[in-house]
Amino acid sequence: MATPPNPMDNMKSTWRTWDRDQWKLPHKIFEHADVYHIELNRDVPIHPKEDKVPYVSDWSLNRWVLVNAGAPILAHQLFSYFTGYNFHPLIAFFYYYYASRLFTTRELRSLRELGHIHGFLDGDKHERDGVPDVGVSKALISVLLAGFVRPLMTICLTYDADKAPASLSWAWLPVEISLYGIILDFWFYWYHRIMHDVNGLWKFHRTHHLTKHPNPLLTIYADSEQEFFDIAGIPLMTWFTMRLMGMPMGFYEWHVCQLYVMFAELAGHSGLRLHASPPNPVTWLMRMFDAELVIEDHDLHHRRGWKKSHNYGKQTRVWDRVFGTCIPRIESAEANIDYDNPVSMSIL
Repeated sequence: MATPPNPMDNMKSTWRTWDRDQWKLPHKIFEHADVYHIELNRDVPIHPKEDKVPYVSDWSLNRWVLVNAGAPILAHQLFSYFTGYNFHPLIAFFYYYYASRLFTTRELRSLRELGHIHGFLDGDKHERDGVPDVGVSKALISVLLAGFVRPLMTICLTYDADKAPASLSWAWLPVEISLYGIILDFWFYWYHRIMHDVNGLWKFHRTHHLTKHPNPLLTIYADSEQEFFDIAGIPLMTWFTMRLMGMPMGFYEWHVCQLYVMFAELAGHSGLRLHASPPNPVTWLMRMFDAELVIEDHDLHHRRGWKKSHNYGKQTRVWDRVFGTCIPRIESAEANIDYDNPVSMSIL
């Protein structure tokens, strides 16, 4: 006898068109945050596969992250300089928690604007999935947990109230930013691949793959076991690895590294029809070995993969290239990239 379908697997998303009297608190929180992937009253351009895909420069993405990550750190340093005091750990947690929230809110709204300008991958076949009607609360809890746990973890492990932001290891910072995504991706690659390959673990990952055309709010839409590893387990393994390698990885450096990763996680689930790689100071080097990730790579992982898949990396294609799990790009194939009219991500 066939197993009846699980109603929680339904990815239909219509709640944004409901009468708002039907909304509950999670619906209202999403509405207040205004971080949807599209606005319902605006058109989204649809492109055939053979249309050229706009190129986003590595510099514009690194600039966006550095400005939006650096501004709160600079404000913190100015406070310490002019008052002679540094933040208490509790104050530091709330300060950097809200700084991270502002960072993600600004990114999500920027991604939405780019979607309305340039459209989405596979848009001629399927629109982007929304937050499902049956999973609004689940999606909200996932987003809130990620935003809360990571700053708390960073504060608890690395914050020193005797050290102002100017104390960060400036010489190490570019090295740590460059290596953090690559090392994190090593741990993520194997954890992610094992979740696909091992029957007993796939059940914890399948919920995340219910979406074939994800949007950024579904980045951590998953079962609790996967959420733990995505939110805390993999970042912790990366931090300990880099510490064992002799890198300082103090609070301020780790905060910046985590925002780089957060940026890539959201953009990687955006499905934007743009040829863009996760910001990293050594993307140019990875590109020489065809090991840089672009938005389409993870989009294809969702669209074409179920239990068996490819493109397991989230920050790079380094480990997919090393272990032979890359698949060819379609719209972001090299011959289809428009390098003559680059797109920049505005920092304003």
